[in-house]
Amino acid sequence: MAITRWDPFREVVALQNRVNSLFRDLNDGDSPLSTAGFVPAVDVYEDEKAVVLKLEVPGIEEKDLDVSVENHTLTVKGERKMEKEEKEENFHRIERRYGSFFRAFTLPTTVDTENVQASYNAGVLKLELKKKTEAQPKQIKVNVGKTLAA
Repeated sequence: MAITRWDPFREVVALQNRVNSLFRDLNDGDSPLSTAGFVPAVDVYEDEKAVVLKLEVPGIEEKDLDVSVENHTLTVKGERKMEKEEKEENFHRIERRYGSFFRAFTLPTTVDTENVQASYNAGVLKLELKKKTEAQPKQIKVNVGKTLAA
């Protein structure tokens, strides 16, 4: 019987190698999981009057996009379909993601959920959510040199 030196980190290293292998497979694009869907990139910013979201969804037609607001949650759903049915053996590489996506955003209470505007231009879906009038800053004029009567 051979004596094997005990290494307490052997299992940890083996697990790390397995996890790294899994992520490598997912990033190769050859995995069936990579074609199941995608998550579009989004920019969110706000000014005094609105909260604006810009989602990158190139190649998706307007009819394949669904935007809704319910209980202060904005949801955006869509699907990118392949243009043509091609035999897979003709492809040398498929890197673009196809399939369905779903994004959900919790809206602040300052947003007027009844006043949402959506536009789609050059593959970017822009959602503008107006703020409630009481949440918008108010300008107060200051009179210089005049005193208020008490």
